[in-house]
Order: sequence, then structure tokens, then C-alpha cells
Amino acid sequence: MSRIRTAVFPVAGRGTRFLPATKASPKEMLSIVDKPLIQYAVEEALAAGAKKLVFVTGASKRAIEDHFDVDPELERTLEKSGKTELLEMVRSIVPAGVSCIYLRQGVPQGLGHAVLCAQPAVGEEPFFVHLADDLIHSDVPCLQQMRDHYDEHGCSVLGVETVPKDQTGSYGIVAVEKESSGAQRVTRIVEKPKPEEAPSNLAVVGRYILSPAIFGHLENTGRGAGGEIQLTDGIAGLLSDESVHVLPFSGKRYDCGSKIGYLRATVEYALRHPDLGENFRAYLQGVWER
Repeated sequence: MSRIRTAVFPVAGRGTRFLPATKASPKEMLSIVDKPLIQYAVEEALAAGAKKLVFVTGASKRAIEDHFDVDPELERTLEKSGKTELLEMVRSIVPAGVSCIYLRQGVPQGLGHAVLCAQPAVGEEPFFVHLADDLIHSDVPCLQQMRDHYDEHGCSVLGVETVPKDQTGSYGIVAVEKESSGAQRVTRIVEKPKPEEAPSNLAVVGRYILSPAIFGHLENTGRGAGGEIQLTDGIAGLLSDESVHVLPFSGKRYDCGSKIGYLRATVEYALRHPDLGENFRAYLQGVWER
């Protein structure tokens, strides 16, 4: 069984729901307390064993590359100021032995196309796909939970959670059947179905482990929902070749692609923050009592 060493981050979207904040700055660089969304995503992938980080970018995304690059001037300034804790924090954003690769998607043609753009960097190995919009707080990082499942069963894995029936039109929805091992195998996957047409209310939520066979299917996948090349359609083709499992992960997901989800994440991560949590909780209590 191949070890998973590569994580793909599709970050070419324009983030129009957050305009004007995202006019010149990538939505993935929006901060939750003191870290941008893309750094939370990278930290989760590193915790799951990734050593190669592949960012599929687009126009106006240079800030992501700069964030993960070395900044000698900043490091010198922190060192001269004696701010050793901040210096170590900056240096540890990308640990030693981890490489970053940046590929341009050009014209955004959907998530499936973004993943296909990563093929030259991924090669013939299984890989993670992480959507930074979906922030998941859990004791064991979500991708690590999925990697553990992959290590046991040796097939592609989709992170899923149950959503209200009236929200199926916002997700890829799967139908599953239980195997003798207790694992749940995907029998059907549909992109953004209407509630009355959805095979279930089990939704794929921004975490994937995919075998390299997905690339062949994406190459032959036409435009689907929204006129885009959908990763869901590529996975539907993959089902005919090999088993694909789902994993109802343990943790709480925040949809940071929406303003309300982003605000919820900001508040709840601030309440958990080791330095800020207590003071912030007292502040919120004061606001509530006004």
C-alpha cells in the first residue's frame, strides 16, 4: 500500500461571497483569530503525514505563496528584537523537509479541473485533497482520521457528514452500503441534487483521499453542474473501477465559505484560544448582558 505524502489545496476560487475583502486578497488568507484559513489547512495535512504541499492557484493568489515562503527580513527583525517565540512561530509555518509546489489553474473550470491540474506534482500515488473553506475542529485532525481509515482499508476515502435534506443542493451527496468490515462503501454520488432527487443526506465536506486513478476519469469528465468539471463526476467514474469509502469524521465543521460560518468559527476558535479565550468569553458575556 502506498504511503500518502502529498496534499492538494485547490485555492484558485475568487471568494466573491466575501467581496470587497477578497478583491485583492485570497479568501484562503482570511484569518480565524491569528492564522489564515490556508494555514489551518496545511497544519491538518502535515499532522496526517503530508510532506509535499501542492497549491493550485489562480490570479490574485500571490499572498498564499508569500505566506509559506521564507521572509529573511522579518526573521532578522524578530531576532534583533529578541522576539524568539514569534521567530520560531514564523519559521515553523513550513517545517523542515516539507516542500511547497504552486501550479496555476488559469481559467477556473471547477474543482475537478483544479485537482486534475495537480497531476504532474502528485504522480502515481494516493493523495489528500483539502478545501480550506471547510474548517474542522477535532481532537484528532480530520485528514489523520481519514488516513487511518485508508491505512486499514487501502481505498479512496471521502469525509462526510449528515446535512439537512433541504441543503443537499449545496453538496456532493452519496449513497452507501455497509461492508462486512463495517466500512461504508459509496454506491452512488451526485453533485448538488435537489432534495427530492438526493440519494441520501450524507454530504461530502471538503476532505478527500483519492487514488491516482481519479486523474484518468477527470480527463474524460465533461462539464457537469454549473458548467464546470466536477470532482464528484470523476469520483462517480472511479466507482466502476475500485471501492470508495466514506468516513463520518469526528469533529465540528465550520463552513467558512459563508459569512455566518466564518463568524461562527472566529468566535468559537477565539473562545478556545489559550491566551485570549478567558478574556474574550468575559467580553461576550458583557455584550450579552447589555
